Amino acid sequence: MSDFRETIDVDRSPEDVWAYVMDPARLPEWQASAVVAEPLDAGPVHVGSRVRVTRHVGRRDIPMTMEYTEYDPPHAWGMQGIDGPIRGHVHGEIAPLDDGRRSRVTLELDFEGKGVGKVLLPLIVRPQVRKELPINERLLKDRLEHEAA
Repeated sequence: MSDFRETIDVDRSPEDVWAYVMDPARLPEWQASAVVAEPLDAGPVHVGSRVRVTRHVGRRDIPMTMEYTEYDPPHAWGMQGIDGPIRGHVHGEIAPLDDGRRSRVTLELDFEGKGVGKVLLPLIVRPQVRKELPINERLLKDRLEHEAA
């Protein structure tokens, strides 16, 4: 069972949603805490590819490395944090609706605290994510649907 789970329907095809969600440069457009994201590996994304994401957590910008644990275009992806005091575990799914004209996007997040992260997790991280995740999904929907117009 995930700590957090949100689902939203988007008026774009799964392929369009996939292309947007998998582009690290777009992450700050639809994730409120993301400051910047960049791939760390050359070539096409695959299981084992890494992305460096800097997030604004509390009052600090914290860089973290995420590694793909699942990569099944345009259906599902998984990522896990491999460094830092807070390590996220993300699972995303994109399901086709209306013969592929629309999509249902589901995001699940779990967290693991290491060292000081065990203290930060319940005090700062979980409350921030509880507030931010529904906002992120609405931002994703808004960006994708208005970009199509």
